[in-house]
Amino acid sequence: MEGKEEDVRLGANRYTERQPIGTAAQGAEEKDYREPPAAPLFEAEELTSWSFYRAGIAEFVATFLFLYISILTVMGVNKSSSKCATVGIQGIAWSFGGMIFALVYCTAGISGGHINPAVTFGLFLARKLSLTRAVFYMVMQCLGAICGAGVVKGFQQTLYMGSGGGANAVNPGYTKGDGLGAEIVGTFVLVYTVFSATDAKRNARDSHVPILAPLPIGFAVFLVHLATIPITGTGINPARSLGAAIVYNRSHAWHDHWIFWVGPFIGAALAAIYHVVVIRAIPFKSRD
Repeated sequence: MEGKEEDVRLGANRYTERQPIGTAAQGAEEKDYREPPAAPLFEAEELTSWSFYRAGIAEFVATFLFLYISILTVMGVNKSSSKCATVGIQGIAWSFGGMIFALVYCTAGISGGHINPAVTFGLFLARKLSLTRAVFYMVMQCLGAICGAGVVKGFQQTLYMGSGGGANAVNPGYTKGDGLGAEIVGTFVLVYTVFSATDAKRNARDSHVPILAPLPIGFAVFLVHLATIPITGTGINPARSLGAAIVYNRSHAWHDHWIFWVGPFIGAALAAIYHVVVIRAIPFKSRD
C-alpha cells in the first residue's frame, strides 16, 4: 500500500503548471496581456480608410437583418389568436437573442459587432473607439433598423399596422418610471456583458473567450427580453426602437419614446463606468 500511495503522489506532482491560474495569475509579476491604448477622440484619417466605411456598412446590414428577423417573429406571434400556437414570448426572446449571437459572430471582426447605439455609446465612453466612428456607427445602425422594419411592413402591411409594428411602449399597469428603470437595468446587463466578453485580460488568459464572446452577449439579450417584454416590449437598443416607431408612424408610437433612448444610454454609461473604474480599475493603475 505504501508503494501505491507513493505512485499516486508522484503522479499528481509529475507535471507542474506551466503558467499560474486563478488567483495565482492575478499575483503574477508580469502581465500576460497588453492593455489596448485609448482611442483618440477624433481621428480624421479614418475618413479616408475603406475599412471605416466597410465597418459602417456591416453595422447597417447587421441591424437591418436584426430588425427584419425579430420584427417578423413578433408579427407571427401577434397574428395568431392563441399564443399556444406560436413561439410566444420565449420565442420572441430567442429571436432577438439568437440574432444578436449570430450577427455579433459575423461582424465582430469587421466592425466589432455593436448593432446597437447603446453598445457603441458605452464603448465610446470607455475609449474603445473614436467619436467619429461612434457617430458613424449610430447613424448606420438607425438607418439599418428603419430599412429592416420597412421591409417587414412591405411584406405584411395590414398585420404590421394592426399589431403595433413591434414598436416599444410602456405597457398598461406600468409607469414611465418603471419603463425607464427596466431599460436602464436591461441595457446595463447587456453592455456589462459586452465589456466582460471582450475584455483584453480575459482574452489573453483564456484562448476560448474570443470565440465564445457572441454567445454570452446573445444570451444576455435573450434573458433581458424574457424579463422586460411585459414592461416595455424590451428596447435596450435605441436603433431598434427608432426603426419600429418611424415605420409604424403612429402618434402613440412616439409617446414616451424618449425612454428608449435615455434609458439605454444611461444603462450603457453605468456599465462603462462600472467596468472601467471598478472591475478593471484602469484610472488607478498608474498609482500601483
